[in-house]
Amino acid sequence: MAAVTVIIPNYNGLKFLGPCMEALKRQTYRDFKVLVVDNGSTDGSVKWLKEQRIPSIFLKENTGFSGAVNAGIKEADTPYVLLLNNDTEAEPGFVGALAACIGRSERIFAVSSKMIQLSHRDRMDSAGDMYCILGWAYQRGVGQSSRGFNRMREVFSACAAGAIYRREVFETIGYFDERHFAYLEDVDVCYRARIFGYHVLYCPQAVLYHVGSATSGSKYNDFKVKLAARNSIYLIYKNMPWIQLLANSVFLALGIGVKYLFFKNRGFEKAYAEGLKEGLSTVRFCEKVAFRRQHTGNYLAIQWQLLTGLVLYVYEFSKRQAGKIGGKF
Repeated sequence: MAAVTVIIPNYNGLKFLGPCMEALKRQTYRDFKVLVVDNGSTDGSVKWLKEQRIPSIFLKENTGFSGAVNAGIKEADTPYVLLLNNDTEAEPGFVGALAACIGRSERIFAVSSKMIQLSHRDRMDSAGDMYCILGWAYQRGVGQSSRGFNRMREVFSACAAGAIYRREVFETIGYFDERHFAYLEDVDVCYRARIFGYHVLYCPQAVLYHVGSATSGSKYNDFKVKLAARNSIYLIYKNMPWIQLLANSVFLALGIGVKYLFFKNRGFEKAYAEGLKEGLSTVRFCEKVAFRRQHTGNYLAIQWQLLTGLVLYVYEFSKRQAGKIGGKF
């Protein structure tokens, strides 16, 4: 197995850094190094990182998740980079399992871990991310029993809270889109990788416990809802060719309408509408993935995944209590 750089973005996450680092010290696979990218923290994180002599990049301001991990990826010199949220605690075999899985084929771009809710260890947080024709990204298995989801399989995207990536591929498909700042940037980069014919897997042997929403503060808030709504427009526009956008337009409009009603029921309809408006008014500044004829087969495979993603969403939704919708927005 090849060497790994574990990149941990941090913004005012001092209370999480200690447990996160202690878990990494217990890893059975040792061919990895740690690099923390601090996003202009003001809570004492910088002082602690320096005192602990943990290799770090100190950014002057908060560049968001995308800006932080891009800085780390570009600094890394290992074949693989493993992105890890600061509010996580990894099982001892975590790094080794991800490194072994991504090493199975050069056509694997990313591998997502088995993420379990830290405070409810009997419940899943994510078994890889999925994306559907309604324009919705969601966490596979969220809220379901953590005893399940023990089979390796293809997923649409790796959840960047705990996932490994083949570093050289970023030079081909581009890095995390810093216009996103945060939310859906991991789905976007894996969507681009799929256009280029790469695969994304879920590895159940890589177990990670995750707090979730540690930086934004809650599952739903105006900042998060607005940003995710805006980024959902970017995601669709950038990655779908015009013919695919046209073919999916009715489904995408339906998805936006249902999502609006969902947030209206929770008092966030204004933030959601503002996010959509900002996305539509600024989408022209996004760099659209150029359509290439040789990628036609990949686009058709993606379209099939969007359709099956909807079927899986309906199936998983039926297994959860009403109102407990998890996902990436």
